[in-house]
Amino acid sequence: MSKIFSRIAMTNYVVVLLLSLTSLEHGLLFQRVSSLGINYGQVGDNLPPPDKVIQLLGSLHINKTRIYDTNPKVLSSFANSNIELFVTVENQMLPSLVDPQQALQWVTSRIKPFFPATKIGGIAVGNELYTDDDSSLIGYLVPAMTSIHAALVQTGLDKYIQVSTPNSLSVLQESYPPSAGCFRPQVTGVMTQLLSFLHSTKSPFWINAYPYFAYKDSPTKIPLDYVLFNPNPGMVDPYTKYHYDNMLYAQVDAVIFAMARLGFKDIEVGVSETGWPSKGDGDEVGATVANAAVYNKNLLKRQLQSEGTPLRKNMGLDVYLFALFNEDLKPGPTSERNYGLYQPDETMAYNVGLLSSSQSSTSSTNSIVSLTSSAST
Repeated sequence: MSKIFSRIAMTNYVVVLLLSLTSLEHGLLFQRVSSLGINYGQVGDNLPPPDKVIQLLGSLHINKTRIYDTNPKVLSSFANSNIELFVTVENQMLPSLVDPQQALQWVTSRIKPFFPATKIGGIAVGNELYTDDDSSLIGYLVPAMTSIHAALVQTGLDKYIQVSTPNSLSVLQESYPPSAGCFRPQVTGVMTQLLSFLHSTKSPFWINAYPYFAYKDSPTKIPLDYVLFNPNPGMVDPYTKYHYDNMLYAQVDAVIFAMARLGFKDIEVGVSETGWPSKGDGDEVGATVANAAVYNKNLLKRQLQSEGTPLRKNMGLDVYLFALFNEDLKPGPTSERNYGLYQPDETMAYNVGLLSSSQSSTSSTNSIVSLTSSAST
């Protein structure tokens, strides 16, 4: 009997959350198209120079990219390219940037000299701080974000540049079904501070979401087609009755529900990293060229359709693919060095139907990608 009452209580609670989230979703706040970007990592000793990268991105009609620092050579090279940059404050810099004067100096030396010639649209303060092995930096995150935002206000740049931080999905205690989404108790306090900052500055909550990791850990329990966006029966959330035909959208909606449980229902969620490795070690199940091609190709199709998640179907989902290049100096398992769509010599690691203007005379110059049937499905 107690289980029945518990299930009824859970259903009623989710219905209340769902109604409040749905009413917001139908408002003007979420009426826009999605945007595709790509992560431009530079942990390699054989990567092309920034000017070549700009040419590659331009030929692919990709106009947003994320870098993991504020390398002045890169920022200078991207001037007048019309490619928007999402730059990063390295984790180790956070303690010093809590100081408003240090934050102002950082903005005036790292951002202002390049703007607006270089189109900087966002600053990622740290990366996955809540799940990094070094937990000593967590307390510096929101104060550093606050100081950087204040520096942007002081320099008149806050109207153009958002401040946020990418989070790993491991900040969630529960993610299945999506309506059960909630944050881990040990991060709830700092997460509330973060969400309050994002709400007040109208900035998005970014997540690094990799369905590949879930599949790798449980290949006998999680259908491959479900994580690859291929046709499949999917799953139905028992409380919202929403149908999910892919894991990425379920992960995003779990984050939205987790935020709602802390009282924040109107913060946009974007995917700062997602991808699939084309090669891995023996125990990295699913890390193949075929799977990587299918995952990214199918995700690109969804992006072209400006598709939203079941919970926010009228709001296109901002996604940054990971990554542009294979990076040979990245530490860790083999997969870490094999997420790139391209090799360092600018040849395709595999074909996802992302053809440059020079490769396809029939592709429209106004479209982001030209989808072909070359990738295996």
